[in-house]
Amino acid sequence: MAELRWNPLINDWVMVAGNRQNRPQMPKDYCPFCPSFGNVPEYDVLKYDNDFPALSQTPPTPDDVANDFFKVKPSYGKCEVILYSPDHYAGVKDLSQEHLEKLVSLWQERFLAISSDEKIKFVFIFENRGDVVGVTMPHPHGQIYGYSYLPKKLELEMETFKNAYKKIGETLISQMIREEKKDGRRIIFENEDFIVFLPFFSEYPYGIYIAAKRHILNISQFSDREKKSFADILKKSVGTLDSLFNKEFPYMMCMYNAPVNQAESMEYYHFHVAFYPPMRSADKQKFNASSETGAFAHCNPTCPELCAEELRQAYNIFLNADKN
Repeated sequence: MAELRWNPLINDWVMVAGNRQNRPQMPKDYCPFCPSFGNVPEYDVLKYDNDFPALSQTPPTPDDVANDFFKVKPSYGKCEVILYSPDHYAGVKDLSQEHLEKLVSLWQERFLAISSDEKIKFVFIFENRGDVVGVTMPHPHGQIYGYSYLPKKLELEMETFKNAYKKIGETLISQMIREEKKDGRRIIFENEDFIVFLPFFSEYPYGIYIAAKRHILNISQFSDREKKSFADILKKSVGTLDSLFNKEFPYMMCMYNAPVNQAESMEYYHFHVAFYPPMRSADKQKFNASSETGAFAHCNPTCPELCAEELRQAYNIFLNADKN
């Protein structure tokens, strides 16, 4: 079973992928992403086609369950795994600047490759890290999904970006950066090309954003300097989160690039990254319970300004540790 099923209540597609139920929890003495086990070649960074894809460019015929009301369509798309390093224990913060630039280059390459398929409408680069977000493979890696439709959150976001651009003549992210810098309390750190802040409306206690200072639509538009800057800011962002409680901090990292293969220009969009870390303290998880899940009504149990101060302190701890 692998298909898309239509949810008429919110006009959105649901990926139904029964094959993913069989994903294994790898034994501690085996890792298919370590070259030493013979499943992958020697590499610095590597694209690996997902063994249990929810989407495929050769999808199976949907199950015979549709009628005039219940709609299905093939689960067309692309699911890739991006291996960050052959080192089983090297996360983003542990990689060198040069190595991270190779990772950014691979993200750019795969974004363009997947976008070249005209059936793909949105390319989503992301990383799940930690058991509490359901990671079954601890080797450092991320994923890329190419959707044949625009997921509902992106559909809503694109509408607000478009309306704001028409009204104020700049992107919402550009306006947000200006207002956050004017206030100052939620800025964590920045470099020449990117800024890290805890948004005014943060849904998660430590849900930092990375935003491009220049108005760019997607990761493929980075200049050479921006590629270096992005590698730098990504390493420091993950290092900051890990320094909060002096341990590997679980998170969901999501890169938001403009939709692709659209009938209209996407000039009103703006590249940014959002982290969704599911912890509200060193030993307490921030659960998405009934309000968040059933009503999409998020509740942050912490004060963003106070959490931003914690993050700034953690950033300084990481910087000092990284120098030693």
